[in-house]
Order: sequence, then structure tokens, then C-alpha cells
Amino acid sequence: MHDDYVVIARLMIPTDAHVIRGCLAAAGIDVLLTDDQHMQADMLLAAAIGGARVMVREHDVARANDILAAFERGDLALADDADVGVPVAD
Repeated sequence: MHDDYVVIARLMIPTDAHVIRGCLAAAGIDVLLTDDQHMQADMLLAAAIGGARVMVREHDVARANDILAAFERGDLALADDADVGVPVAD
């Protein structure tokens, strides 16, 4: 089996791509984002480049797709009144 990176999602809003990256990384999945910086610099490029690409290694695709589906269903969302605690200072 190869361990190349494959695209699992293309997102037109770079911030969404970073949130997804955080969810995947929290699950221990090695993840890359591409083209997100181009879109941050000029949102008119989003349609031309096809959005920010979220990429994971081939062996993580099934697990990453499960996490992506849970995110899209709202399973990972916090309630508006959720207590997330006090920020920790470095």
C-alpha cells in the first residue's frame, strides 16, 4: 500500500478547511492543506483553483471520511452554552 496523500475534501472557505484540519489532527491523522493561503490572499481565486484541498495519507482515508461526515452532520459541534473552561496561559 502506498502512503501518498490524497484529497478528501475541497472547501471554498479557508477557515472551514482549517477547522476540518484541526478535527483530523485531533484524531491523530496526518493532514495537509493546500491552496488555503492563496485563497486567503485573494478570495476571487477560490473558484479558479477549486478551493482549499484537505489531504490525508491513503491509509487514513476511511477514518478521515468518517470524521468529515461527522463534522458535516454536526456531531462535533458544541452547544451554544457549552462550558469550554478557562483558557490556559503558557
